[in-house]
Amino acid sequence: MEALADDELRDALRDPAPKVRIRAAALTVGRPTVSPAPLLEDPSDDVLETAAWACGERETEDLDTVSRLSELATGHSNPLVREAAVAALGAIGHPNGLQAILSAIADRVTVRRRAVLALAPFDGPEVDAALRRASEDRDWQTRDAAELLTNPD
Repeated sequence: MEALADDELRDALRDPAPKVRIRAAALTVGRPTVSPAPLLEDPSDDVLETAAWACGERETEDLDTVSRLSELATGHSNPLVREAAVAALGAIGHPNGLQAILSAIADRVTVRRRAVLALAPFDGPEVDAALRRASEDRDWQTRDAAELLTNPD
C-alpha cells in the first residue's frame, strides 16, 4: 500500500525478530533513501542472504557495502550467504568487487555458478582466464554459464 514511512522501515531493519529484518531488507529494494547495508553485519544467515540480495538490487551501492559484500563472498561459512554476496557484487559491477568474484570461482558448485554469471559486467585478462577455467568445470551448468559469457551468440 506504500504507506510504510522510511523511519518505520529503518526501525524494522533493527527489529529483534529475524523475519521482520528479512522482510525489511527486501522492502529496501527500490527505496533509495533506506539501505539494507547495515544488515550485512546481522548475526542471522537468513538476514545476511536477503540483505546481500537487496544490495544487489539497488541502483548504486557505496564502497563500504562493496567491501563488506566481498568479505561475505570470500569468508562467510554459509554457502548461501557467499552465493548471494557474489551475485550482488556482479549486479553492482564495481571493480572493487571483482577479486572476490574471481575467488568465488574456486568455491562450491552453486557459488561457482553464481560467480561465473557475476563476471558479466567485467572484462580483462583475469576475467578471461577465469572464464576459460570455468569452461572446463566439472559442473555442466558452470561450463554453460562460462560458454554463454565467452560466446554470447
